[in-house]
Amino acid sequence: MRIAVCDDNRQDACALRALLEGQEVKLYGDAESLLADVRQGSAHYDLYLLDIFMENSMSGLELARELRATDETAVLCFVSTSDDFYREAYDLYAIQYLIKPVSREAVRRLLDKVEQIFLKDAEKTLPYSWRRSSGTIPYGKILYISSREHVLSIRCTDGRVQESTGKLNDMERQICGDTFLRCHQSFIVNIYHVEGMSGLDLTVAGERIPVSRRYYTEVRKRYQQILFEGVDL
Repeated sequence: MRIAVCDDNRQDACALRALLEGQEVKLYGDAESLLADVRQGSAHYDLYLLDIFMENSMSGLELARELRATDETAVLCFVSTSDDFYREAYDLYAIQYLIKPVSREAVRRLLDKVEQIFLKDAEKTLPYSWRRSSGTIPYGKILYISSREHVLSIRCTDGRVQESTGKLNDMERQICGDTFLRCHQSFIVNIYHVEGMSGLDLTVAGERIPVSRRYYTEVRKRYQQILFEGVDL
């Protein structure tokens, strides 16, 4: 697993790297260096471990927002000396929030969680059929599925929109569960790509997806479960 650790405290960063033994880890002493590598395409990471507060640099929260804009599938984890920014981390779809000094057990749980996400994405694909073409799309590349007049539109992380014949009710029975949720009469979302939830709207890749009152409770509960499952002390 390729992991970026961004922390202006060299001692803390090295301690975290030691706990990540066996992984491919690169240390960054400031947010700007990491962001430059990602934007230039010279580096891509499976997991970003970001210190919340860094002197003479943008904060970990600001960095996370920039990473989201550049790499919408980025898996983020915040590291801090307190849980004061719990809510902000939650809103940015942080997979975890580690409290310094970070324990080996907390790191193990974090890596297990990330690996489970990757396994789910790698193993499952969604078949589609449109006119004379057919194929499959990995779950992890699907942002959401919308429906209009028995035509399904599958919007993907690379900007592609693949149309497919079918009904959203049938699609719901086929795929909804841990990864996909029905949120509206016309939408199914990949909950792992939800960037935020505000009122009766989800934000996915900068787009607002409506949540009907019928599905609100279930969607909110699942969103809370997977986007932030507690603070690791």
